[in-house]
Amino acid sequence: MSEYARPEMLVSTEWLAQHLHDPGLRIVEVDVDTSAYEQGHIPGAVGWNWQTQLCDQLRRDILTKEQFEQLMHESGI
Repeated sequence: MSEYARPEMLVSTEWLAQHLHDPGLRIVEVDVDTSAYEQGHIPGAVGWNWQTQLCDQLRRDILTKEQFEQLMHESGI
């Protein structure tokens, strides 16, 4: 995974299966299909709707640092 900017932030499915119940782990699902989370997701994952939670609705831009920090806080991160 060395072609990624922060490869240490990526994990394999095997690693995730082994650490799924770690208390310090938080999984976030963001999907182009905003209904995908309701259809099924990894146990314990939190779903973020990219259209309503990751975009500033007034500026039509990505969230500010402060808005993103608040979303992470609300998600237990």
